[in-house]
Amino acid sequence: MPPSSAALPLAGVTVVALEQAVAAPFATRQLADLGARVIKVERPGEGDFARAYDSVVHGQSSHFVWLNRSKESIALDLKDEKAGGDREVLDRLLARADVFVQNLAPGAADRLGLGAEELTARYPKLIVCGISGYGSDGPYRDKKAYDLLVQCETGLPSITGGPDSPAKAGIAVADIAAGMYAFTGVLTALYERQVTGRGGQFEVSMLEALGEWMGFPFYWTEYGGVPPARSGARHATIAPYGPFAAGDGGQVFLAIQNQREWGLLCREVLQRPEMEKDPRYATNPDRVDNRTELEAEITAVFADFTANQVLARVDDAGIANALLRDLAGFADHPQLKARNRWREVASPGGPLRALIPPVTVPGREPAMGPIPEVDEHGAAIRAELGL
Repeated sequence: MPPSSAALPLAGVTVVALEQAVAAPFATRQLADLGARVIKVERPGEGDFARAYDSVVHGQSSHFVWLNRSKESIALDLKDEKAGGDREVLDRLLARADVFVQNLAPGAADRLGLGAEELTARYPKLIVCGISGYGSDGPYRDKKAYDLLVQCETGLPSITGGPDSPAKAGIAVADIAAGMYAFTGVLTALYERQVTGRGGQFEVSMLEALGEWMGFPFYWTEYGGVPPARSGARHATIAPYGPFAAGDGGQVFLAIQNQREWGLLCREVLQRPEMEKDPRYATNPDRVDNRTELEAEITAVFADFTANQVLARVDDAGIANALLRDLAGFADHPQLKARNRWREVASPGGPLRALIPPVTVPGREPAMGPIPEVDEHGAAIRAELGL
């Protein structure tokens, strides 16, 4: 456990994680950042299969280094049931643990004797979290689930992309949603245990987690009769809201939210006060209906300015805006630099840059410990358990 975790709010909490890929590792890394001791149980040899997704980060996987700092790794063959064998190691770990998190394939935890009912009966103070694609019952219970597939099942690609083709989100949004709900579920369960003295169980499904995030398009479609139009980088139901090219090729995003801001845009930024009362653009629904003409007029004005000049104008007018950055631009973002949000994390391949977690508490530094090799802590953990 990294030394800096001793004064953090989850210091003293032990999490055993039978995890792989994204959803569960994302949840447990949040716990590790807050000072929990997270013991990651991996398969002997290759370990978490996300280790092999790529090798671009000093020979390591970009997914793995993102999700697994501050953890201890032990490799266990859970079918090794001889006395003192790997299964006994896991059983002894669970007897000492506060939290068990798993995102094994459907039915695998039960087949291994690690189902929630069995574990909570055996260890009354243990909090058991199961993450799955579709939940523990229902017709999709045994269906394999990966991020893109769950995105499809929630309808996300149907409202993402351009008018001619759907698109998936560019990050593993279903996994991340499930991981965040698992994280908050563990925190809630720890709080409940303080009150009741008992552990408990809960589950999170990727489908339901991402489904919660689909609330706006669901209500729009359910009660409006048609789904939101796929609008690329634009807002489906607000205009002007999206990208506009400046004269130097830079892309400036504007977000007009109300009539007051629409007037400011016309008068102070575009210096076209007559547009404010143009019947084609009088209300937001009018502007959405006439988006093509509206965007052409705005782009024609911006063509005489650089992106930075446009940003200065809209900032002066108090209009929300952003510069479209690539990932190199994000990595060098002046706001992150000014707020000292980057840290160095150790890894088997060498030091890495990592963003500090977004919840900022005065005087508190998150753990940000090293990324482990497969079974790096196996011998030490076995010795600690007397095996």
